[in-house]
Amino acid sequence: MSAAPVVTARQSGLIACTRCTRVWPMGHTRCGRCGGRLTSRDNSSLQRVWAWWLVGIICYIPANIYPMLRTRTLFMTDESTIVAGAVEIAQHGSYGIAAIIIIASVLIPVGKFIAIAYLALSLRHRVRLSAHGRHRLYEVVEFIGRWSMIDVFVVAILSSLVQLSTVATINPGPAAITFALSVIFTMLAALSFDPRLIWDNPKDTAP
Repeated sequence: MSAAPVVTARQSGLIACTRCTRVWPMGHTRCGRCGGRLTSRDNSSLQRVWAWWLVGIICYIPANIYPMLRTRTLFMTDESTIVAGAVEIAQHGSYGIAAIIIIASVLIPVGKFIAIAYLALSLRHRVRLSAHGRHRLYEVVEFIGRWSMIDVFVVAILSSLVQLSTVATINPGPAAITFALSVIFTMLAALSFDPRLIWDNPKDTAP
């Protein structure tokens, strides 16, 4: 039994407000409820997506090269990158915390970069994932974006708690800034993406 064809709001002569989700007949330029501008599709969204995505990639590279954490004691100064810090934590037996850091600081950001690029490329090229699947992927990318800052939060908490004057101090390294910027830029890339464009691709194939 074949699936029923997908009928979009545009094909039905309707347009939805992206602010309050109120639906209006095609031809309206302003939402009568919230005053927001009504557009059926944001055709310039892909340009913003690629711009934010590229800047996020650029910031993510130094975030993994430079130290995320600087620990100073009376006799030594230790600097740790994201991966090196997770490895050191694992060597002390805290495998769960190390896994959380790797997942939140490496796997999730890299996965977001791949997913956003896949969604943007899928609008111009034939892909195996259906429109429904790609829309679910977009919702997942938006949902997990808030958890990508966990490494920065850990550094901030440690910096505020471990300040023992000349005995020991913990300060964020330069990677903390670039990592935070990378997360922000990838979130902006996801927010710039107009998911309505997914349903206009005529080359959808069932998974």
